[in-house]
Amino acid sequence: MNFHANKEECKLRRALAGPWVSILLTLLLLTGLSHPAWAHAILMESTPKLHATVTGPDVAIRLRFNVRIDGSRSRLHLLAPDGSLHTLALAKQSIPDILQSQATGLKPGAYELQWQVLASDGHISSGKIAFRVN
Repeated sequence: MNFHANKEECKLRRALAGPWVSILLTLLLLTGLSHPAWAHAILMESTPKLHATVTGPDVAIRLRFNVRIDGSRSRLHLLAPDGSLHTLALAKQSIPDILQSQATGLKPGAYELQWQVLASDGHISSGKIAFRVN
């Protein structure tokens, strides 16, 4: 009788623990999969916008991210229509999630703004913004 009672008790414990184990494992899995989204800077807005046509020869550059950016360790490069790559100087950051610069003397054509930023959590993110100058 004692053996039978233990067997029934084990079945009851497994039945009660099953849903909680499933919930716990699901939460751990979701937390593990969502971590990379928290770990990188994501570009939220840009000036110029992706595939925009802007008036030159001088173009204001403004990038806003979802997290604080270390401006001193971030870089902006501009790929010109002739294939030359120019490093853009960053303005002093007045807002922690925004990078600003100014591209001057741009001739008409297709350009690509290449950015690489260091987020406040230490992760590096990069991206490209294609635009045209009239």
